[in-house]
Amino acid sequence: MTQERDIIWLTQDAHDKFTAELSDLKGPKRHEIVERISAARDEGDLKENGGYHAARDELGKLEFRITQLTEMLRNAQVGQADDDGTISPGFLVSYKFAGDDDVETFLLGAREMAEDGLAVFSPQSPLGSALIGARVGDKVSYVAPNGKTINVEVVDAKPYSS
Repeated sequence: MTQERDIIWLTQDAHDKFTAELSDLKGPKRHEIVERISAARDEGDLKENGGYHAARDELGKLEFRITQLTEMLRNAQVGQADDDGTISPGFLVSYKFAGDDDVETFLLGAREMAEDGLAVFSPQSPLGSALIGARVGDKVSYVAPNGKTINVEVVDAKPYSS
């Protein structure tokens, strides 16, 4: 069962795009690279065969992307987060640091969800994790990677729609 922190909200268009990319990578793209590896292997000495090594590197990157897409789609929910007043993945969150009036906004979710220029924090990040379940007006604290405790106040939170 997918935990709330693991949910990735996607629009139907984004879901369709990633599903098509995964299908292409698992089929034609993978087959093409495997053929190039086989052809390069047939050339003989693999130690100094640049084409072989380049194709192997490309296959490794392709396999990583396949794993990444498979995991993302496994945890994806199509649509929009429920607006029950509590922050969850898929929310656009505005907050300010304690003692500061500057408001910053980010999307709590996956970078694949966001439009260009919108900051994205994962639900597993220290700030993202601390904000899950919070409401507008709540003050939460989290421990930053440098070990400092940071206090923030939720200024606004609503489901994100691209």
